[in-house]
Amino acid sequence: MIAMVLGTAVGAFMGQDAAMFAILGDIFINAVKMLVVPIVALSIIAGAANLGSTPSAGKISIGTFGFFLGTSTLAVLFSIALCDIFQPGIGLDLTGVKGMFSNEYADKGGVPGVAATIVGMIPTNIFQSLTSSNIIQILVFCLFFGVALSKVDQQRAKPLLDGLNTLIDALVWMINKVMCIAPIGVFGLMANAIGNFGFDLLENVMLLFAVYAGAIIIYGLVFFPILVHFFSNISGKEFLNVMKKPQAVALSTSSSMATLPVTMETCENELKVSKATSSFVLPLGATINMSGTAIYYGCVAVFFAQVFGVDLDASAYMAIILASTLGAIGQAGVPGPTFLVVAVLMSSGIPIEGLPLLFALDRLFDMLRTALNITGDAACAVIMEKYHPKCAQEYADKSVQLNT
Repeated sequence: MIAMVLGTAVGAFMGQDAAMFAILGDIFINAVKMLVVPIVALSIIAGAANLGSTPSAGKISIGTFGFFLGTSTLAVLFSIALCDIFQPGIGLDLTGVKGMFSNEYADKGGVPGVAATIVGMIPTNIFQSLTSSNIIQILVFCLFFGVALSKVDQQRAKPLLDGLNTLIDALVWMINKVMCIAPIGVFGLMANAIGNFGFDLLENVMLLFAVYAGAIIIYGLVFFPILVHFFSNISGKEFLNVMKKPQAVALSTSSSMATLPVTMETCENELKVSKATSSFVLPLGATINMSGTAIYYGCVAVFFAQVFGVDLDASAYMAIILASTLGAIGQAGVPGPTFLVVAVLMSSGIPIEGLPLLFALDRLFDMLRTALNITGDAACAVIMEKYHPKCAQEYADKSVQLNT
């Protein structure tokens, strides 16, 4: 936040001469690009392997994953629709900009049709997909490979899974180190942006935040309570009243994982969800259920497409929806900028050069999306409790046996 204010002041004072600070933003951007492909690939493989290793959960596993996948997909669609209606990225004059923004994708040739996009999702050479940063193909292969790992003998797969988790921990360490220079990068990008655009850019960013906040509020205060009201044993009003405590914790910590104990306590003690159901649904939800993150991905993708004049057709929207949904599953439930939004932008050919401008405000974005994420986790738990209580108990019994 301090870097954003300083960069804004320097940009306003120096004008276009502030482009000299663009190199600071370029370094930060390249560091993010360096990490995005490996963290996406390994997160999706590990997440799919963990999910696929719970066949004893039976119907509750299918129902829970279906709920998370369905609500995240609808969240992306809803956010895209709102941004298409309110167009927060329209109105910026990009003429003559040389610094942090790039039009390299704006004049791209025709985008493949829907059928070609579906076929193109399946990689013929995964190593080529990795080197060319074809995020959609990477997501599809890693999801398939992760499920496959869960189906082989677990004693043989365990060393590989442990190695994957070790690599993910190492990449998280690298991300934390990159974030140490985030204020420097944000300063350079803000100084350059304000010097070229003036304060019109900040007006557009605040409009994006307003659209995003509206989507979060509607989804959390209307959509999830309606689902709970019609598909569980409690009313939507009661659900909202009870969820105030975990939502407050989520707003303050911006972490689904940190909020997990409070969410479990609330579901078990106040929403009368069995320990068997909560112990399965909520930890899984804190890992892969990211409706708020999916809304963020959709809003940011359409926003920067509008800023850079990228014409999104059906196939581009499909790429955004798929990458946002699967990317949200791979997003860790911890606070900090959502680096996987880079994958969403890259999947549909949208420039990522302006993304760090949003990192300065990411805490505000993160607070809201985390509150929605844990609300979705709790909604899933109370719904699964009604329809699959027996399956949840069987899963809990099996888990005790495995732990023993």
